[in-house]
Amino acid sequence: MRKVALLLWDVGGVLLSNGWDRAARAAAASRFDLDPAELERRHQLVDAAFETGRMDAAGYLASTVFYEPRRFSPDAFRQFMFDRSRANAPALATARALRSAGRFVMAALNNESRELNEHRIRTFGLNEVFHVFFSSCYTGYRKPEPAAFRNALDLAQRAPDETLFLDDRPENIEAAARLGLRTVTVRDPGRLGEELALAGVAVG
Repeated sequence: MRKVALLLWDVGGVLLSNGWDRAARAAAASRFDLDPAELERRHQLVDAAFETGRMDAAGYLASTVFYEPRRFSPDAFRQFMFDRSRANAPALATARALRSAGRFVMAALNNESRELNEHRIRTFGLNEVFHVFFSSCYTGYRKPEPAAFRNALDLAQRAPDETLFLDDRPENIEAAARLGLRTVTVRDPGRLGEELALAGVAVG
């Protein structure tokens, strides 16, 4: 088996908290006095378009929240969405160390809407961690679709067996493994260095 040359990273649940997930939407419903079931229903109708770049944040908010008058502004709601993000500091430090070591191509492979993705890149300096972002909002493919992984491999010009994919969701890990990628299931971001070592990737 060839040495690992490409590290493909999920972001939410690994390096950062999840972005606009079900828990964040429930918190928004509580904060802004929305019907949580209706917010979730409307989210599901447009989620694919939102995360693959076919719908921007203004369109998403018009479809899910501002389809009727509200006592708060779209900017206030958007800021609440952005403020849900937190760094998993030990995992982020591990990723930074691997980028500094210069032994791997570092790439993000995440499902994220454009505005939130770019907010998280800026806020947490992810452009200093990754050489390239195969985010769903740019590529049009979402994990666990096989095309999301094949597109990343094609653009990076790496084979599956020299690629290590890190994610916290079993369905994404299983999809990558079926295509021949090596995988790490991130169960505890605080122990990411240990999990990488078990996969043959030394940090430092």
